[in-house]
Amino acid sequence: MSDTAGNKAEEIKGKAKEALGNATGNEQWQAEGKAEQAKGALKQAGEKVKDAVKGVKD
Repeated sequence: MSDTAGNKAEEIKGKAKEALGNATGNEQWQAEGKAEQAKGALKQAGEKVKDAVKGVKD
């Protein structure tokens, strides 16, 4: 799996965990889900920067 796909998968997993936390009232799952989403989004942003720098170097 590519880094980008893995990062997106982590973000989707976080959304699912947050939704489950919301449905059950589990604050820990809500927080973990939000954190996983942020982590995935941050990694995706890093990949975009790497791709942009790579494009400039080529």
